Amino acid sequence: MSDTLAYFQQLNPDKKIDKLLEKGAKIGIYGSSFDPVTNVHLWTASTVAHRKKLDAIIFLPSSHKRTDKKLQTSDEHRVNMVSLAIKDNPKFLLDTYELDVLPGYHYTYYTMEHFKKLLPHADLFFIMGADLLQDIGEGKWKKADELISQNQFIIMAREGIDMLKAISHSPLLRNYDDGRFQLLDKGLAMEISSTYIRQEFARGGEPRYLMPDLCYFYSKKHGLYK
Repeated sequence: MSDTLAYFQQLNPDKKIDKLLEKGAKIGIYGSSFDPVTNVHLWTASTVAHRKKLDAIIFLPSSHKRTDKKLQTSDEHRVNMVSLAIKDNPKFLLDTYELDVLPGYHYTYYTMEHFKKLLPHADLFFIMGADLLQDIGEGKWKKADELISQNQFIIMAREGIDMLKAISHSPLLRNYDDGRFQLLDKGLAMEISSTYIRQEFARGGEPRYLMPDLCYFYSKKHGLYK
């Protein structure tokens, strides 16, 4: 077994991962804080995989070192919840790469460069919401030019954001609008956020059916978000 397969097998012990190294394998990189992972995260990933005929989606919990993320839960708990959430879907895989990178190297550009080296024969797509695409177009991301010019993207609809307008209004985005932005604008604007779930837990609410059962009971057991 190659070092790459051994690495993924350790993180995903019960899954078949041979396809990751096949030439032309279509793999989505799905980064988020997953604080906590929600049913919408899973439903969105499943829909993206189905519509775009992806062979795998890699769930990538974001680094606690990022200044744009305010995490309430430890890396360990977030990783455990993602593992529980994706265990029954053979196309969903966990990767913890961003948790261990040095400060300054947790930007998405570096993450995609990492996966290109790790999976050199794969066709890689960064999965993100239209709100993030809009932020990139407005110059809010580090190394945005390199990220956009050297990668492919699957963009999920968000309420109130016109994706075509976001691209056409940004000099950076419109000059790379050559098919690298695959827009999913039908039925992907459901809004159940991790923030909402955290607020419900904190106020003694009942968010059970907004997140996977295993993650809900894990959160209750460890007293997360109170």
